[in-house]
Amino acid sequence: MIKDRLKKIGDDNPIIEQRPVVGGDINNSFYVRTNEQEYFVKSNQNVHPSFFEVEARGLQTIRQTDTINVPKVYYFDTDSTDTMYFIMEWIEGERTEQTGEILGSQLAKMHVAKSQPYYGLDFTSFVGTLTQENAWYENWTDYYREKRLLPQLELGKRRGYISGKRLRNLEYVMEHIEKYIPSNPKVSLLHGDLWAGNWMAGPSGTPYLIDPSIVYGDNVFELAMTELFGGFPREFYDAYQEILPLPDDYEDRKPIYQLFYLLVHLNLFGETYGPSVDRILEKYI
Repeated sequence: MIKDRLKKIGDDNPIIEQRPVVGGDINNSFYVRTNEQEYFVKSNQNVHPSFFEVEARGLQTIRQTDTINVPKVYYFDTDSTDTMYFIMEWIEGERTEQTGEILGSQLAKMHVAKSQPYYGLDFTSFVGTLTQENAWYENWTDYYREKRLLPQLELGKRRGYISGKRLRNLEYVMEHIEKYIPSNPKVSLLHGDLWAGNWMAGPSGTPYLIDPSIVYGDNVFELAMTELFGGFPREFYDAYQEILPLPDDYEDRKPIYQLFYLLVHLNLFGETYGPSVDRILEKYI
């Protein structure tokens, strides 16, 4: 129960308001208020024991860059034998005319602030509900091919979404991946799943990142995702490029990076995303 988890963080006050919050299709989400504080609470019974722990690690890693806001984490369960809970700071606000610009500027600062010598990650993460195996790589193309595209190919084959011409085209693109993306771009800390639903406005329109799936890699991978499902204003991109200009070949790299996220959606939600996958593959054949 939520009340039991609040006791673990020292809030023994009675819950005076609890209501469902709309948003997302993976977890149950709630607004919870006690006499002491307001909380955002997520729960789930059908995820890996480390599911919320990984999200908390991602938020903490972003917080440590001191570049962009994320909600404070108060508690998360790591026991899958019962309903698991994740308790965070409640964030509420409205976007202003400056919110998109601030988001672009702060994201660019995050991309240049937190760096290290390798690509990838040293722990297993998640994309949606799918497990994302990771490792450290000296070469970005190897990581992207072996840890991003290949697992989606294998999953798609098992689920019946990737076969025939689609399979042959994907195998060709993977074999020639060095033609399409750089082997050694600057290493940036990425949110990893940055679509319109994974950022929000807090007090005074201040942007917050939520639900990360962090990875260290090419910043273009992040920007490509922001364009896949929309939701980012023009001033976001203008402000971003004032700090970190996009490369001349951005438009060429963008589809190959969007391919990964479309493969994830294909494997999660079915053939609705098949034509989009095919269009990208045929672009590079």
